Amino acid sequence: METVQAALWVVILLVALALIFDFMNGFHDAANSIATVVSTGVLKPAQAVVFAAFFNFIAIFIFHLSVAATVGKGIVQPGIVDTHVVFGALVGAITWNIITWYYGIPSSSSHALIGGIVGAVIAKAGAGALVSTGIMKTVAFIFVSPLLGFLLGSLMMVGVAHIFRRSRPSKVDKWFRRLQLVSAGAYSLGHGGNDAQKTIGIIWMMLIATGYATSADTSPPGWVIVCCYMAIGLGTMFGGWRIVKTMGQKITKLKPVGGFCAETGGAMTLFLATALGIPVSTTHTITGAIVGVGSTQRASAVRWGVAGNIVWAWVLTIPASAFVAAVAYWVSFRVFD
Repeated sequence: METVQAALWVVILLVALALIFDFMNGFHDAANSIATVVSTGVLKPAQAVVFAAFFNFIAIFIFHLSVAATVGKGIVQPGIVDTHVVFGALVGAITWNIITWYYGIPSSSSHALIGGIVGAVIAKAGAGALVSTGIMKTVAFIFVSPLLGFLLGSLMMVGVAHIFRRSRPSKVDKWFRRLQLVSAGAYSLGHGGNDAQKTIGIIWMMLIATGYATSADTSPPGWVIVCCYMAIGLGTMFGGWRIVKTMGQKITKLKPVGGFCAETGGAMTLFLATALGIPVSTTHTITGAIVGVGSTQRASAVRWGVAGNIVWAWVLTIPASAFVAAVAYWVSFRVFD
């Protein structure tokens, strides 16, 4: 009985750590949902975070748990995950999030978590313990999601410019200030739908590993789902303002029409990825869409140096978080096993 109780306390602490990561995910990635709507002046910052958090949470009623299933069952071979692996993965992801938030770099919380899982698993059992198909489609979308965001954002901008080419700028601005509320809501919905499920997935993975759920279960427990959506929504409400400034002002200057096109292109990308069960980076997606919108005006409208620094952070996210996770796994195993 004492052993079971001790294991239960370990599980409770790891669930709490996962929810801390989920909160930080919302906090870190708030910029993805609100940077454009704040930088264009459509909403004040305090209004924007509440607006985004609301749509983050109601995504619980919209999307199937395909992404959670990929993270929970499609990244690591059965029987490999234990509490040390989960601890290492979460420490790796949280550490990278803190570093990139401090420097105002819009990196991917999603890929930090995937990198954390990969690093901890390799430290325990080697690369053969990973499910190659799950890893490959996640890695592929590091490139696909920003490119698709770029394509859709730029096409939206070209199409809108053609449709409204004879309209007065003041009238266009007025219309798109209203429409940007729709696009920002859609993007926040996609953000909550994809990102909350990653934390659901790692908690589900841990519950299966510790015997509190079975691999035959078709979905994680309801309390896990509700807690994760609440945590990401609360994180968004607190907002990571350092990154908001980078996303909304430093890459390119946006007007409401540009914000609408970027958010709509990004939202379409997120909806597609979530339907396919692919954990993608909302950061990569909206950055690609913003660059796409800016590039339709002229190449010099995009600050390519800032965009280049962001890309370097994308490249480093998985290996950096994997390294920290591997160290955290080793420490956890040595000290607590």
